Amino acid sequence: MREIRGCGTALITPFDDHYEVDYQSFRALVSRQLYAGIDFLVPLGTTGETPCLEDEEKEIILETVIELNNGQVPVVAGAGSNSTKKVISNISRLSKYKPDAFLVVVPYYNKPTQEGIFQHFKAISESTSTAIILYNIPARTGTNMTTDTTLRIAELENIIAVKEASGNYEQISEIIRLAPTGFSVFSGNDDVTFPLMCTGAKGVISVASNIAPSPIVKMTRLLSAGRTEEAAVLHHRLMPLFKACFVESNPIAVKSALALKGLIKNQLRLPLTSSTMQTDRLMESTLKEIENL
Repeated sequence: MREIRGCGTALITPFDDHYEVDYQSFRALVSRQLYAGIDFLVPLGTTGETPCLEDEEKEIILETVIELNNGQVPVVAGAGSNSTKKVISNISRLSKYKPDAFLVVVPYYNKPTQEGIFQHFKAISESTSTAIILYNIPARTGTNMTTDTTLRIAELENIIAVKEASGNYEQISEIIRLAPTGFSVFSGNDDVTFPLMCTGAKGVISVASNIAPSPIVKMTRLLSAGRTEEAAVLHHRLMPLFKACFVESNPIAVKSALALKGLIKNQLRLPLTSSTMQTDRLMESTLKEIENL
């Protein structure tokens, strides 16, 4: 298996004026990411509005990414659900496209115990030989996967990494410090990529790189090379973008920015709605701030 590290983009899913998937725009977005030198691609994550996608749409999206990528970079496909059986079914259905790994979120809404989280990922690990990346984002799931649980799951076969978006630096730092050999930590929040990579994280699964892939790729590569002073300059320049991406529920602000750039229609499927005028103005000014990066 190819090593997965650096900057991976959690791809948005564009929709047309009738709220159907705009595959033409999606192909252009994927090609734009590859042209920018992205390190890996992450379709079908939360940023892709997967709770509102049909199974057939998910297959076409992943097939499109695999086709356009043509083996250039690793592909990590989202397969999460709050049902263990559904995750296993998702993985089974999407495995024919041969992604390099699957991204699986901690079950949401159910509020499982730590033992339930472990058993969830154990069953998933045993169902496939494809690599699995865990995803901890308690602000969306309602449950935090603790350090101990993450490290316990990390010992399972084919569990290779965690996307950590808990916002708890102490927790993430402990996972990095105690992780078994071959287990990686990725930042799940753009604004903490710099400090996390400085202390051992392998990269970021980024939302902001939908908008500005090249400078974020450059920042993570500088960090991987230990060139922290140069990376810090980019980090500070990009911070307004990192903050602006989350002024409304993700991916509302990201779609606003991409629409302003003329890359997509500013459409989301309910229950998400398109950006407010205030968000549009913020994204417009933010794009001007970073246009020379």
